[in-house]
Amino acid sequence: MSGHYGLLRMLREQGYRLTPQREMVILALHEAEGHLSAEEVYERVRRQNPYVDLSTVYRTLELLREMGIVSQCQVNGPQALYELTVRSPHHHLVCRHCKAVIDIAPDDLSGLRELLLERYHFKADLEHLILEGLCSACAAQCEPAAGRPALQEATKPR
Repeated sequence: MSGHYGLLRMLREQGYRLTPQREMVILALHEAEGHLSAEEVYERVRRQNPYVDLSTVYRTLELLREMGIVSQCQVNGPQALYELTVRSPHHHLVCRHCKAVIDIAPDDLSGLRELLLERYHFKADLEHLILEGLCSACAAQCEPAAGRPALQEATKPR
């Protein structure tokens, strides 16, 4: 399914009306280069139609999330971010100190699904995984000083 037209077809095939607002939300996410907050989706949609309200965007994002078209995550703080799930599986490393986001290739976690199934009898959905920690630059800056663990130092804001 290439482009946002396939997603629109998917909506229609599952019995949902294809409204202009839904199409604009899908297009905004499709054109995004990464995650967007609901407010960012709203701003992109408002450029096309200033009469669309934020609650419509939230309802549309929730519908798309329930359908499995959109994933919701929290990468840099408490604000929920959205991204199309129909793109290839991908994962992120997020530095909890500087908030840098590093993409991980799906192959880097190839054995994790099998390990979780074998050891814990847990069938993991590894389409979009976010791991928090420290990037190399922050880890180097936050080495233990005067007997304090590095993690305490790393959680201090800059």
